[in-house]
Amino acid sequence: MRKPAGFKPPRAVLFDWDNTLVNTWPTIVECYHDTFTALGLTPWTAEEVQVGAHGSLRDLFPKLFGDRAGEAERVFYQTFNRIHLERLEALPGADALLARCREAGCYVAVVSNKVGENLRTEMTHLGWQHWITRAIGAKDAKRDKPAPDPIYLALDGTGIAPGETVWMVGDSLADLQCAHAAGCFPVLVGGPAQLSAPLLQHPPRLRARNCHELLALL
Repeated sequence: MRKPAGFKPPRAVLFDWDNTLVNTWPTIVECYHDTFTALGLTPWTAEEVQVGAHGSLRDLFPKLFGDRAGEAERVFYQTFNRIHLERLEALPGADALLARCREAGCYVAVVSNKVGENLRTEMTHLGWQHWITRAIGAKDAKRDKPAPDPIYLALDGTGIAPGETVWMVGDSLADLQCAHAAGCFPVLVGGPAQLSAPLLQHPPRLRARNCHELLALL
């Protein structure tokens, strides 16, 4: 995608985490497999996980598991805590993208639906805290994405107001919805080849296939 008309360089770039900067699908798929199995349910396929596993667990699990949501969350995190750091893998070009944002003078933060404590552990594990000023995860704000609350929290105290020069970069509908709700500039990285109807209702202003392409656009 070319830069849109009236393009303004960002003052702040807020990144999603999972599958925007890091590849965590193998971990997520295994966590869902173990959760469904433990509850006596047919596990989702990897493709079903990639379609259905969007949103924070506190929002999604009650819809999936009803009154067994707490049990499901315990099983999920038993698997997650066992494997997530050893499998954590930066997406190609993610480190160069973060470095370029900082070199350009941007305020850089992460806004994720991964539980905040786990998010910050993974960020430290990769050594990215020198590029990322703040990492906001699930349960850090009153509401999680797609609500705008995490964006407001990420910008709190910076003197930067939500607007055209604040980019929300992510790979999912929740990221685009969050950007639109906060009045920020929505950027889609990766994601489906064709935009579905829900995505078209919350369209990206800029789209890149991967971190390398977004870096080139910057």
